[in-house]
Amino acid sequence: MSTFVYMTRCDGCGHCVDICPSDIMHIDPKIRRAVNIEPNFCWECYSCVKACPQNAIDARGYADFAPMGHKVRVLREEEKGTISWKITFRNGTEKNFVSPITTKPWGKHIHKVADAPVPDAAAHESQLLFNEPEYLKIGDNRDKKLINEDGLPVREKETFKQGVYY
Repeated sequence: MSTFVYMTRCDGCGHCVDICPSDIMHIDPKIRRAVNIEPNFCWECYSCVKACPQNAIDARGYADFAPMGHKVRVLREEEKGTISWKITFRNGTEKNFVSPITTKPWGKHIHKVADAPVPDAAAHESQLLFNEPEYLKIGDNRDKKLINEDGLPVREKETFKQGVYY
């Protein structure tokens, strides 16, 4: 899914230009807005989408999962610490995905995994991933959410959907 820019939302800040690893995001000198000069070379890392403070960059979906007539909207919500992806299919069905923002604010040091302490034997035997539950940002809210002994959220089996709905 290559990216494209909504010219009415873009203010030409250049965050996407700075972060694009394939150097295809540029500020057009005439209109002073960001443009993806070569969508075919897009790495699909979506760094520009995630970094845009104006939510001016979206992704074009591939026909295999989002056929013609679909819409893909991305919303970065700094105050919530999330990035939301909303896919609307042409039959009206919507799929929403919410992920935590894993990028650091501009100018902040990115801690390397190699700088972290080496996991002990108990960590290797655990089902937890690196820095779980700390990085999930769920807090110690045991009275409001179901939290297991590892500190991860748990859902009751009855809350899962049964079968396939169309």
